[in-house]
Amino acid sequence: MTPDPATGGPPVESMEVSTYTVPTETPEADGTLAWDATTLVVVHARAAGQAGLGWTYGSAAAATVVRDHLAAVVTGRSAFDVPGANAAMDRALRNAARPGIAGHAVSAVDIALWDLKARLLGLPLVSLLGAVTPQVPVYGSGGFTTYDDAQQDRQLRHWTQELGIPRVKIKIAESWGGAEMRDLARVARARRAIGDDADLYVDANGGYTRKQAVRMARGFAEEGVTWFEEPVSSDDLAGLAEVRAAVTADVTAGEYGYTLPYFHHMLAAGAVDCLQADITRCGGCTVWLRAAALAEAHGLQISGHCAPNLHAHVAAAVPNIRHLEWFHDHVRIENLLFTGTLDPAGGHVTPGAGKAPGHGMALRADAAEEYRRR
Repeated sequence: MTPDPATGGPPVESMEVSTYTVPTETPEADGTLAWDATTLVVVHARAAGQAGLGWTYGSAAAATVVRDHLAAVVTGRSAFDVPGANAAMDRALRNAARPGIAGHAVSAVDIALWDLKARLLGLPLVSLLGAVTPQVPVYGSGGFTTYDDAQQDRQLRHWTQELGIPRVKIKIAESWGGAEMRDLARVARARRAIGDDADLYVDANGGYTRKQAVRMARGFAEEGVTWFEEPVSSDDLAGLAEVRAAVTADVTAGEYGYTLPYFHHMLAAGAVDCLQADITRCGGCTVWLRAAALAEAHGLQISGHCAPNLHAHVAAAVPNIRHLEWFHDHVRIENLLFTGTLDPAGGHVTPGAGKAPGHGMALRADAAEEYRRR
């Protein structure tokens, strides 16, 4: 193919999208939602004999957005001009609601394009972006409200004792904050399971009211909880700021950010102590890196929400990374469907260590067919 004269890169020749649904091991729930399966929309972008891989977690409708709105916008552009492609996708979605499902679609395509560019250059993605740190800390995340005591203990001890991850998180605010005593009991039990040397985090998924969150935080503080995620709805920026001012744990949110202005408004409101951003929702690598810079400008760190294997390379490329969420569902799915996944032993991952180009992952054809929807 003829290189693009502006960038020297070959043009994107084609884009393929497919959808997979993987059942959970057991029914799962947090404070405000229950689920029994997880859907992935997977994108392959091809140029000059290479294929870049990206995906998002969410609705299968994102695949339709890729096919109907994004494929024609990206195909024919230089494979090296990923930020330009990201901007073109934004413009194409002006009347198709860029936040939400369309944001998932943009993210999957952007990730695939960055992976493609790195593969064309024969570089690990972290080397293309420029590494600030060789290792990225992770925290074990799961502790669903549907777990009984034995399940919760087993999962927490797997992370802390078998994998050596020194920080873990459980779900709370069961039934929209309607089970306060069980929340407190589960947090106390989690502390006993992990011992005094590991950090304990909680995630309310927006299930508490403002004053309820402050009251509950006093009990969590007795167990040494240092991370209180979405104590109230992430749409309630004033409420997040109010809780933040009243509790000792770090208040965090941002996983539902689909555009850069979302993160700006959250930071300007003084709503969080650490910003979260999800690479599979916010606009892929391109926008995640900008969100990290925005957080740095406010003197804050950033944490990658879920999809740990996709976050690792961009996380290593920013100076203000706190950690990545080693989320039970996504870790299980990524190990099942993809080769080249990372090892969190010791509490961190090392992207690019094997020198594989791109993010180093590939879809397992045999496993994928079992879960393919279309």
